[in-house]
Amino acid sequence: MSYAEQKDKILGFIEEHEKWRSSTINLIASENITSPTVTRAVASGFMHKYAEGWPKQRYYQGCKFVDEVELIGIGLFCELFKSDFSDLRPISGTNANQAVFFGLTQPGDLIISLHTSHGGHISHAGFGSAGMRGLRVETWPFDNEEFNIDVDKAAQLIREKEPKLVVFGGSLYPFPHPVKELAPVAKEVGAYVMYDAAHVLGLIAGGQFQDPLREGAEIITSSTHKTFPGPQGGVVIYKNFGEDVAKLQWAIFPGVLSNHHLHHMAGKAITAAEMLEFGKAYAEQIVKNAKALAEAMAEEGFKVIGEHKGYTESHQVIVDVSDLHEAGGGWAAPLLEEAGIILNKNLLPWDPLEKVNTPSGLRIGVQEMTRVGMKEDEMKDIARFIKKVLIDKEDPKKVEKEVFEFRSNYQKVYYSFDYGLPE
Repeated sequence: MSYAEQKDKILGFIEEHEKWRSSTINLIASENITSPTVTRAVASGFMHKYAEGWPKQRYYQGCKFVDEVELIGIGLFCELFKSDFSDLRPISGTNANQAVFFGLTQPGDLIISLHTSHGGHISHAGFGSAGMRGLRVETWPFDNEEFNIDVDKAAQLIREKEPKLVVFGGSLYPFPHPVKELAPVAKEVGAYVMYDAAHVLGLIAGGQFQDPLREGAEIITSSTHKTFPGPQGGVVIYKNFGEDVAKLQWAIFPGVLSNHHLHHMAGKAITAAEMLEFGKAYAEQIVKNAKALAEAMAEEGFKVIGEHKGYTESHQVIVDVSDLHEAGGGWAAPLLEEAGIILNKNLLPWDPLEKVNTPSGLRIGVQEMTRVGMKEDEMKDIARFIKKVLIDKEDPKKVEKEVFEFRSNYQKVYYSFDYGLPE
């Protein structure tokens, strides 16, 4: 095969992916789609520039336009999150976490974060970015019934261990974390309070989850492509906490990155403007849809986590499918993919790490389907599709045809300057 033919093959796969993706029900909780305007920014000539350092103080020439865009973006993020400063340079959520770990801790320091089985992100773990920094990691005491951090035991742990940093937030995340209750305890022992908002940043922006900076967190780290519907990237949002600001900014550059992907930075800035305009309505509908999907799945016979708490307060619905098959989510997720329903298997708090490939759970996110205009009634349809595959044992390929026909009616990206609000 010639190089030109390989090029054509790559372009063909891209086209096939885009056609297929727009035909599926994508319920991956860590994904979303950008508006046409944001996509234009990401595909712009900004992708060809380098701009190390601060706007107006670059180490490269030729940055007069990207500087203005970055300054606008910083202002929009600060307005959106009522923060003292927002740094758009991190190129992923993990990269943002690395910056905090490198800027505000030293090797050997202790942090407290959520265990991976309890929904903690791998970057918070001893085998992830925290461990690469040489940090010691204790995990939050967890209440399986409440699907959340155990406040009383956590307060005791903070006072006993006196960590340098406490980390809230995670990847499996249906309910707000007890920041308001535990931040004062962390301050007692001189610990920084960090909130990883990667999954719920858009809900925070829309006023529908919790408000970490007002509840006691000093730093928010996040990716920018989940409930916050921007391009893949990261952000650090923080209060002005004295001389430690300089440590954090140094850790971002030159600490954990050089050039900061200016086309994505521009896309983040436009997404912040979209969220200021449409974010409240978007976040409200996400939560309504998540609750509707959870209720519908329970009615269809699924074991949905958190019934006594209304199932969820975020974009996520957590389902235990271990009663349907011994391989649990490891069986269910690939089968659903055959039917054009895309979601992921997930460890549940009672699963040992050895079950990572055959965990009990499924993690379902509604943020992307919400953005293409789906509402509560469509969530009931989605629950029925999932039941057909997993409970009724219908042929996934037969269900896929129904899914593709259903999805064909939802092709516009709403809550955007391009298409406004859905009807």
